[in-house]
Amino acid sequence: MYEIWRAYSVHLFTATGAVFSMLAMLAAVDAQWSLMFLWLVVAFIVDGIDGPLARRYHVKVKAPIIDGELLDLIIDYLTYVFIPAFALFNSGLLPGWTGWIAIIVITFASVLYFADTRMKTADYSFSGFPACWNMVAVVVFATRPDFWVILALVGVLTVTMFRHVKFIHPVRTVRWRVVSLPVAVVWTVLAGWSAWADFQQPQLVTWGLIASSIYLLSVGAVQQLTARKPL
Repeated sequence: MYEIWRAYSVHLFTATGAVFSMLAMLAAVDAQWSLMFLWLVVAFIVDGIDGPLARRYHVKVKAPIIDGELLDLIIDYLTYVFIPAFALFNSGLLPGWTGWIAIIVITFASVLYFADTRMKTADYSFSGFPACWNMVAVVVFATRPDFWVILALVGVLTVTMFRHVKFIHPVRTVRWRVVSLPVAVVWTVLAGWSAWADFQQPQLVTWGLIASSIYLLSVGAVQQLTARKPL
């Protein structure tokens, strides 16, 4: 009985992500971008913890009434796609028609990606950019690039969603995890720091956020290029 209760408690923990997404959305509506991103960082931390807990406590067997993967996908779409897209549109970083293009492309392409049965690879990485627009948005808010740069970034990442380009899962991708997982933790700390500082963070934090983002975005492709070919 205790094992069943423990397994369902993991689902309840995952479901808190929906609450954090609502808090983030309320902050976004009031243009409180720092607060919005802080709630998204909290949701990101929950998302990073609940998967290992679900596997450890065998929720598919012990708590089968709730579909944990579906629950996770619903929350991920809110926190990874919908709210960050709204933030990019409503913050003024993408003026006029560029904002409309961005939110249409991001929301439309991402929902198709989330429904793609081929999104996971054999080593538990992702095939194509895994629609982590929350990570993109926090770096954009922290660095404030020209809107053409933002629009180009949205375009390139959207195209890679449907290409066979590997993107790692920092926890589940075993290869180079000893480096990737600490980098992901550093990225999370720096993202939280930037949001807490109302995106007036020290330059060292900015460069650390950029460097860790580049690593997380590119390491999967590097692994793909350097993978040993079968004899």
